[in-house]
Amino acid sequence: MNRKFLILGVIVLTSGMGLLYFMRGRETPDEKRQTKDPAPNIVEISPESQNNAGLEVEKVTERPIRGLVKTTGIISPDQSRVAHMFPLAKGIVEKVYVQLGDKVSEGQPLVLYDNIELGQLIGEFLSLRGGLERVQAQEEVAGKSLDRAKSLIDVQAIAQSEFELRQAEYQQAKATVQSQMADIARVEEQVHRYGLSEQDVQALGGPSEHATHRTASHNILKAPRSGVVTTFEVSQGEVVDPGKELMTIVDTSVVWVLADVYEKDLAAVHTGTEAQITVASYPDHSFAGKITYISDSLDPASRTAKLRCVVPNGDGRFKLEMFATVEIPEAGVRSALAIPEQAIQQLDADSVVFVQRDATHYEKRVIQAGERGSGWAEVLKGLGKGENVVTQGTFYLKSALLREQIGGGE
Repeated sequence: MNRKFLILGVIVLTSGMGLLYFMRGRETPDEKRQTKDPAPNIVEISPESQNNAGLEVEKVTERPIRGLVKTTGIISPDQSRVAHMFPLAKGIVEKVYVQLGDKVSEGQPLVLYDNIELGQLIGEFLSLRGGLERVQAQEEVAGKSLDRAKSLIDVQAIAQSEFELRQAEYQQAKATVQSQMADIARVEEQVHRYGLSEQDVQALGGPSEHATHRTASHNILKAPRSGVVTTFEVSQGEVVDPGKELMTIVDTSVVWVLADVYEKDLAAVHTGTEAQITVASYPDHSFAGKITYISDSLDPASRTAKLRCVVPNGDGRFKLEMFATVEIPEAGVRSALAIPEQAIQQLDADSVVFVQRDATHYEKRVIQAGERGSGWAEVLKGLGKGENVVTQGTFYLKSALLREQIGGGE
C-alpha cells in the first residue's frame, strides 16, 4: 500500500516538473513583445513604405549663415501720404459725397458746405466794387473840372487859388480810386483762397449777379490725393469750423512697419538694409521692405529704439494696425552646421529630426536650432557633420513613431 502511494507521488512530481519545464520554456505575450520592441527613439520603416512616403535624406553640412534680428511691429500709414481734411472756414454742411472706408481719387468732391466767411467776403467785394464805380465817377468829374480850370487860368478868367483847389480835388478823387482798388484787390485775394477762380470772381458782377452771389459762397472740399477714407466725422446740416477735422484720407499703396529693436541688437541694424516682413494673414509669404529710420534715443522702460521700415502695398494686402514680424539680416556671415528647415518637426516642446541609422531604421534626435533663413536652420546641438537626416517625409516618420509609442508596437 505504501509502495503504491510512493509510486503515485513520483509520477505526480515528475509530471509537475515537466509541466513547469514546459511552461518556463515558453514566453508569455508580454515577454515576447518586450524582447522584440525596438529602442524607444527608433522607428523601422520598410523600403516599400519609405518609397510611398517619399522619404529623402540629406547630409548635415557646414553652410554660410547670416544672423537675423527678429522683432515685431505694427502696420502704420506713411505719414507723408496722409491728408487731414478740415473746412477752410466756418460753414454749414449741405452735402456729403463719401463715407468711411470709401476709396477716393485726387480731386474728387468730398463735402459741399456753405462757407459763411466766404459769403461775407463776397458781399464786401461786391460793395467795394460798387463803391469803385462811384469814386471813379467822382474822379472823372474832378478831372473835367480841372481841365476847365486850366483853360480859364490861361486867359486869367479865374484866380490861381481856384485853379489849385480844383487841382487838389482831382488828386484827392484819384487817390480815393486807388485806395478803393487796393481794398478790392485785398478782398479778391481772400476770395481766391477759398477756391474761386478768376472767372468765378468776374462772374460776380454779371447780369445774374444775385444768383451767383447766393451760390458762390458754397465751397466743395476736394480730395488732395488718392486714398482711403480712414476716419469720418461729418454729417449733413452740421455747423463746422476750421478746428474740426472732417475726415482723414490715407494712401496705403506704401505703408510703414513701426517696430522696436532691443539695445543689444542695435549694432546689427542699419538704415538702408532690406528686411523681410510677415503677417499672420499670409504666413507662407514674406514681403520685402527697407529700413529708413532708427531713432536716436531709447525708450527708458523697454530699452528699445524705434525702427521704421517702408513696405510697398500696391495690392492692399497690408491693413493698418496689423501686427507684423520683421526679420533683419545681420551684415556679417559665419560658417555653421545647417540642415533644411523642413527636416525639423516639433514633438511636444522639442525640435526633433530623424537620423538614418541604416536602410530601414531611423532615430528620433532632439536638436537645438539656431538662426533660420532662406530655408535653412543652424544646428547648435544634437547633430554631427556628415550624418544623414530625413528632409522629406518627416511627418510620416513622426506619425509612425507616435503610433508605436501609443500602441506598444502592435
